[in-house]
Amino acid sequence: MGKTTTLKQLFKGKYDYVSLDDINELEVAKTDPKLFFMNHSLPLIIDEIQLAPSLFTEIKRLVDESEEYGRIILTGSQTFHLMDNVTETLAGRIGILEFSGLPLREIMKDNYKNPFIPNNEYLGINRSSDNLNDIWEIIHRGSMPELYKKENIDWQLYYASYVRTYIERDVRSLLEVRNLDLFSKFLISLAARTGQLINYSNLSKDIGVNIKTIQSWIKVLETSGIVMLIKPFSNNALKRIIETPMLYFLDTGLVSYLLKWLTKDTLKNGAISGQVLETFVVSEIIKSFKNNGYLDMPIYFYRDKDMKEIDLIIKNNDNLYPIEIKKTASPNLSMTKNFYLLHKAIGYKVDNEIILSLVDKKIYLNSNVVAYPIKNI
Repeated sequence: MGKTTTLKQLFKGKYDYVSLDDINELEVAKTDPKLFFMNHSLPLIIDEIQLAPSLFTEIKRLVDESEEYGRIILTGSQTFHLMDNVTETLAGRIGILEFSGLPLREIMKDNYKNPFIPNNEYLGINRSSDNLNDIWEIIHRGSMPELYKKENIDWQLYYASYVRTYIERDVRSLLEVRNLDLFSKFLISLAARTGQLINYSNLSKDIGVNIKTIQSWIKVLETSGIVMLIKPFSNNALKRIIETPMLYFLDTGLVSYLLKWLTKDTLKNGAISGQVLETFVVSEIIKSFKNNGYLDMPIYFYRDKDMKEIDLIIKNNDNLYPIEIKKTASPNLSMTKNFYLLHKAIGYKVDNEIILSLVDKKIYLNSNVVAYPIKNI
């Protein structure tokens, strides 16, 4: 479900609802915030709040005059503007929930809710995804709720409309980009780099804009929930770590569309299928934490100047969980050859070591190395 549908179902009969997509409501909200709230009693859900930043001062007044919590729920599709106004006027007065795309669990009607911390408790849960015929179909389709509401929705048309709307509406208002074709080229170039260390200089040369512009564009994509930058794991005992972050798109359907992988089979057999699979896994793990209320992701990676790398590291208290992501149904111990590096980390204990792969069920390769199905993240 999308944010609006979810909120309407959760608070039906308890909260009034108003959307600022309604031009009449928007006009009142912009010109007379007091009158707007005279017309809408609390508790109230206000959708697309970023369209009327003038409401935030009045919302602050209403919040400050009452000790009752949760009387106003704000939603917005332009996270950058929304968070900018929240930071200025409602800091310390608001709780924040981020809605990501649909997780695989929800698509497959798997009710398991815990974040992906692969300890013995997590690995011991008996879960089944037998109704998942081909994970590549989900990876290619993406995680947009609308794509799962209707069976015959045109995937290519949907993403074309999504990209056009995002570029023409959000990007133009956020960045004042004059050359939208240039930004489109940037999006495509960035999609080809999902699952790679971010290299601002190379992107700058490819797109023909300066590094500062590339950084600002990526920041907006990050704030808008289009991409996420994963930080490298650092520790005093690990001296040769590369400090550059890793970039991942959070929707593999969008990546597939931007790079013109128009069917699941062309994606599965394509040149960057391993990158896209890794992107899918990382995005699913991120969703598992976000959907449990985590704002700071305990997710890292390792790469050093000797080119030794570990795809992912989950940090839970003092425990580390090294993870390799492989496009194979026959994982082996050699895939964990760099995990020993984390045993040097001061103040941490390495717990289960994980290979996320295309196996059908959990397989112990030795007492602490587990091959685990991607479909059961």
